[in-house]
Amino acid sequence: MKPILVVGASVGGSTAANTLAEAGVPVIMLERDLSWIKPCGGALPPKAFVEFDIPQSLISRKVHKTKIHSPSERTTEIEVAGLEKRTDDYVAMACREQLDPYLRQRAVKNGAQLIEGKLLDLEVKADGVTVTYRQKGSQLKETMQVEVVIGADGAYSSTAEALGLPRLPRCIAIQERMYLPEDKMKRWEDTADLYLGQDVSPDLYAWVFPKADHIAVGCGAGPGNTTQARQLLANLKQRIAPELAGGEVFMEEAHALPMYPRQQIAFERVMLIGDAAGLVVGTSGEGIYWAMKSGKQAALTLVEALPDVSEKALRRYEKLWWREYGKMYRFLRWLQKWGYGNERQMEVFTDMCRNKDVQQLTFESYMHKSMTPVPWFAQLRMTADIIAAQARHYLRPRRRLQV
Repeated sequence: MKPILVVGASVGGSTAANTLAEAGVPVIMLERDLSWIKPCGGALPPKAFVEFDIPQSLISRKVHKTKIHSPSERTTEIEVAGLEKRTDDYVAMACREQLDPYLRQRAVKNGAQLIEGKLLDLEVKADGVTVTYRQKGSQLKETMQVEVVIGADGAYSSTAEALGLPRLPRCIAIQERMYLPEDKMKRWEDTADLYLGQDVSPDLYAWVFPKADHIAVGCGAGPGNTTQARQLLANLKQRIAPELAGGEVFMEEAHALPMYPRQQIAFERVMLIGDAAGLVVGTSGEGIYWAMKSGKQAALTLVEALPDVSEKALRRYEKLWWREYGKMYRFLRWLQKWGYGNERQMEVFTDMCRNKDVQQLTFESYMHKSMTPVPWFAQLRMTADIIAAQARHYLRPRRRLQV
């Protein structure tokens, strides 16, 4: 059998390649630039470290609290805990310059081949896929014959482009990584903060995420607002300037994220995973776990289907994915539109997050990656609180944040 080609060797591609290699399937990873570090907040549920057998040493910091700041700087503090308290009630913060190489090297150790080069084109034929790429070092054009291509090459996916698929609507995530004086770093030892407001993100949110020895300060800007990204980040830094005093920026990063999933993510001899498939969830913009999960699911589907690589066989991956996660994706996409629609609604969203039922159900779903059933009495309490917050913020003048 010809090898499987995985285009992209980040978290999703490396997970797919490792799953195939462990199953004894020949696999090649084609990574455009091995030195590139993907800009990323780096948040992961503890579940990911168990499910994908990742060592705890790659956790840069464990966060047990989150704070949500409304546009008028009303703050809601939330304990990271589900319906029952557990020892792994935290959000794991990882650094991509450590996580990505580990996953990539593990796949290679288990038998995957790694090539540094850029995908130029692919041609799907009855007996396989002809792939054209350019090697990074020599800049020579090369071709290879493969059985199937798994596209794990991000929001600007060359695999999707080669299939003639349209580009997805994208947001821009921009962040700076910063060293802080010791007394300032203590503020972020156990807390990740989200900031809402038109001044820092018109349609998403801004953040400060702590790492072992620094913080990541960033924001997201959706379609139509991407040209404002640098100004939005500057606004955030001004808004929290006292907490950043004495800080030193040592890295600036920016990257595109897809806003919505693709309608189809499996084709004849081709599958898409992670950002290339648009599998970033709304509201949070979380993508690492879903890239790894979709990579593993696509690879397992392929292992079970071989030697059948027809569209019908590979689309089983797509059907399984949406059967398990479709409801959650639809809900979070709706919540993003509802919660971030305007500044009054951002105030309502902040108030909603003060509800204990909302807090527990949110983290129960986040930790276990499934929609948690909501007891009817909890639904009544949440509905009452949301209606009261809607009335409170839409029937009285808003208090603007002064910076």
